[in-house]
Amino acid sequence: MTGKTDVCTPPATAIILVVEDEPIIRLAAVDLVEEAGYIAVEASNAAEAVRILETRPDIRVVFTDIDMPGSMDGMKLALCVRDRWPPIKLIVVSGHHTPGAADMPEGAVFFSKPYSESALTAALKQLVGEVSG
Repeated sequence: MTGKTDVCTPPATAIILVVEDEPIIRLAAVDLVEEAGYIAVEASNAAEAVRILETRPDIRVVFTDIDMPGSMDGMKLALCVRDRWPPIKLIVVSGHHTPGAADMPEGAVFFSKPYSESALTAALKQLVGEVSG
């Protein structure tokens, strides 16, 4: 046989941007992302997340909390991502708010805190599958 086949090449690992201002909750979310087999990049607020997105074209999913301090909360971040980086998939979480479908960016998935780790992992796998397939 000549040439290489894709059978032996492992699939590229998706990069997930985790945006959460609470360090312990962010660490738990990063662990969940990594245990699901993905690479996690961390941001502690929306402004930091935007800076990362501007320099990292490999981000496939943004996983953000709604409730964050600063000029932009997680919902505004999700809307910004949808406008500026439409291919990026979105997971939005909150322990205090339950946005209506009309308030969510198109294609975004919402989870109330505390969220089911297995349900969130399944959503990640589905969203990454949509991106790569």
